[in-house]
Amino acid sequence: MKKFNASILVIDDQEDILFASKILLKKHFENIYTLNNPKNVVGLLSQNNIDVVLLDMNYRIGFDDGREGLYLLKEIKTLSPKTVVILMTAFGKVETAVEGLKAGAFDYVLKPWENEKLLSVVKQAVDKSRKEQKKSNNIEIVDDFFVGNSEVIKKAYSLADKVAKTDANVLILGENGTGKFVLSHHIHLQSERKNSPFIHVDLGSLNSNIFESELFGYAKGAFTDAKVDTPGRIEMAQNGTIFLDEIGNVPLHLQSKLLQIIQTKVVTRLGESKARPLNVRIITATNLNLKQEVTDKNFREDLYYRINTMEIVLPPLRSRIEDKIPLAQYLLQKMMTKYGRDEITFDEKALEQIANHAWNGNIRELENRIERAVILCENNYITVSDLDLEQITIYEESQDDIQLSAVEKTAIEKILLKNNNNISKTAEELGLSRGALYRRLEKYNIK
Repeated sequence: MKKFNASILVIDDQEDILFASKILLKKHFENIYTLNNPKNVVGLLSQNNIDVVLLDMNYRIGFDDGREGLYLLKEIKTLSPKTVVILMTAFGKVETAVEGLKAGAFDYVLKPWENEKLLSVVKQAVDKSRKEQKKSNNIEIVDDFFVGNSEVIKKAYSLADKVAKTDANVLILGENGTGKFVLSHHIHLQSERKNSPFIHVDLGSLNSNIFESELFGYAKGAFTDAKVDTPGRIEMAQNGTIFLDEIGNVPLHLQSKLLQIIQTKVVTRLGESKARPLNVRIITATNLNLKQEVTDKNFREDLYYRINTMEIVLPPLRSRIEDKIPLAQYLLQKMMTKYGRDEITFDEKALEQIANHAWNGNIRELENRIERAVILCENNYITVSDLDLEQITIYEESQDDIQLSAVEKTAIEKILLKNNNNISKTAEELGLSRGALYRRLEKYNIK
């Protein structure tokens, strides 16, 4: 496995944490440094080009207020502005981590961490560090997303730019992988709230048992593991934007509470009676037909009208024919930067296949295939074999949705078999979330 050309520093006073993180990270990144004494950080940063720092919040026995971590964060950002900092904190200390985000940290991870989650956050931080380095070298940075030249996508982004200047609630509709998260973040960055938090919540991945505590927060003692007062995701977005992805998956019995928060602009944590005022812009998204969900009594009509003051539809990639090749070239450049590769191009047959492929997983599927190709290609050009797209090709516009559904079902069955029915691997390869894959398995009666 090719490693990322990046330098990572882990600062923690617990040797077992340093050992475990080094074992995990050295499999994926070229240089891993560890420090058990935060006082040595100045010397290490002055002698090495560090891309990302994983920083523990507490170092004194008996103190867990995170003050030392916040002080070190500011010191690191002063010494090396291009270095991206990820905070590490124990469960229940989220409030301190949120304070760190406001002070310039990129993200936080809870200890004990999940390996996949930690690696994902560190990789995103490396990308962020690369952009900061380019800025410091006076290299022009274009917006970190691809819009395209097709009329359908230009219309969507034009509408987004207009609504961004307001505080209107926005509902983004579109299939999985069409770029709903990217569009929501773009709206945030074009708004007056751009310097305040942007909080993303994937409602489709939230178990109904933790939905309320995760979204609305909880007071100490509200349930068995509620050891300290903890703000919810909506509260973390104060003065900024909260993006509620897969809004159609909110259980019906919880929709009323969400509606109440939107209407009253206050939130009450579980186990509390205190109402906390909110100043939050709400953007939601779904791949479901919400109007039909309202008709079928699966989604509250009053909530539907509250969240879609402005509705923006993102088109599937198959209807953006002229954008496929430019988008592929953009994603190739992105992956070359991510993996430290140069001078890679598509050969003619690979470009032809990209243009003719169905892309049922949309942009997410395209990005997944190109990332895979960049990792696998042995020369300086990507071939059809590197893309591994032989299982699906696009149909003519005259073919109906029944045929496309049959193609999608066949593709899912084939990739499930290839991955020995591993849902996570199959979803990743298809460019879908686990929730979206489960819905398709049910739709096509795939056992």
